[in-house]
Amino acid sequence: MAGAHTPGTRRGGDSTGPARDPLRTGWGAENALAAWALAALLGVLTVLGSINLFVDGAVRDGAGRPVYAATLGACLLIAAALGVRRRAGEAVTVALVLFGDLVYVVLAWATGDPLRYAPPLMLLFTCLVAAWFLGVRALAVHMVAVVVACWTALADSYPGTAALVVAVAASAGLLNAATVGVFVLRRRVERLLTATQALSSTDPLTGLANRRSLVEQAPRIWRQARRDGQRVAALVLDLDHFKRLNDTYGHAVGDAVLRAVSRALAASVRPADVLARTGGEELVVLGLVSDPDEAWRLAQRLRLAVVDSGRAQQRAVTASIGVALAGPVDGEDPSDALWRLVDRADAAMYEAKQGGRDRVVVAGSTLGRHPQVTGGSRRSPAGGATA
Repeated sequence: MAGAHTPGTRRGGDSTGPARDPLRTGWGAENALAAWALAALLGVLTVLGSINLFVDGAVRDGAGRPVYAATLGACLLIAAALGVRRRAGEAVTVALVLFGDLVYVVLAWATGDPLRYAPPLMLLFTCLVAAWFLGVRALAVHMVAVVVACWTALADSYPGTAALVVAVAASAGLLNAATVGVFVLRRRVERLLTATQALSSTDPLTGLANRRSLVEQAPRIWRQARRDGQRVAALVLDLDHFKRLNDTYGHAVGDAVLRAVSRALAASVRPADVLARTGGEELVVLGLVSDPDEAWRLAQRLRLAVVDSGRAQQRAVTASIGVALAGPVDGEDPSDALWRLVDRADAAMYEAKQGGRDRVVVAGSTLGRHPQVTGGSRRSPAGGATA
C-alpha cells in the first residue's frame, strides 16, 4: 500500500520533509504550463525580432541577415514543438531559458546596433520565465548568463570599458532585480498554497487527516486494492464515555486526551494506512487487508494503543472499534463506496459499545463477538468517572 495516515508525515509523526514546490517541481500540471510559457516566450521573441528584417539598416549586411533569420526560425520551430508536445521537464526548461539568453546575443550581433534594434530589455522574457520555473541554482546560473549576455551584446556599442561597465550594470542589474522580485513573489505564493493545502486537509486539533483528506485518498486505495487483489478495511474508533470526560474535567483535558490518543494511533497504524479524525471523538482508519483476521489484529493493536495513551496521562481511556471490509467493484465510485464501508464499520462500532465498550467488532464476522479482556477500563486515580 502507499499513502500516509497524516498529511505530510510518516509513521509515528516523523516529518517527511517539505513537499515539492507546487509551482516549480511538481512538473505535472506545471509541466504543461512551463511548455506554454516557453512557447509564448519564443513566439513573442520571433514576432518582435522579425520586425527588424523589414527595417532598413537594422540587420547587418552579409552574414547578418541569414543568421538573424535562421535564429528566429529556430525559435519558431521550438515554440511550435512545445505547443504540440505540451510538456517541458525541468532540464528542458533550464536549457531553453539559457537558449533564450544565447538567442539575444546572436540577434544583438546580427543587428550591429543593439542599443537601437536589440536592447537588453529583450531578455526580460527569459528572466520572467526563469524566475517562475527555475530553482535557486539554475536561476543563479541564468542571472550570471544575463550579465555575460549584456556584456557581449553591448561590447561594441561603447568606446570605453568604464562606460560599458556602467551600461551592463544598469541593464543586467535591472533585469536581475526583476528576476529576484518575481522569484520572491513565487516563493510567497508557494508558501501560501502549501499552508492552504495543509489547512484544507488536516484536522487542526490533532494534526491528523480530516474528512476531506480521507475522501481524497479513497480513489488511490480502491485502485490499489483492485490491482493487488486485496480488500479495503475501514476501522471506526470512538472513545468511550468521552462526553463524561469533557463534562467532568473540561474541554481542555478532553482536547489533551484526543491529541494523546491521536499520537498513539499514528505510531501504531501501518505506514500506508490513512488515519483521519472525522468529527468529535471519532476516528477512522482506512487501509488494505487480506482477510478479516488481519483487520482484527490491526484493530486490537489500535485498541491497546488507546489504553496505553491513557495510562501515560494517568487517565483511563478506552475505545470501541468497529471494522468493516469490502472488495472493490468495477465501475463504483470510490467516495460513495468509502462512506458505505464507513457506515458499516460505524454500525459495528455501536455494537461494540452495546457489548460493553473497549472492544472490537468486525461486521459480518464472528470475530469480536465474544467477551474479551478489556485491558484498561478502570476508574481514574482521582476517582472520576471512567473516560
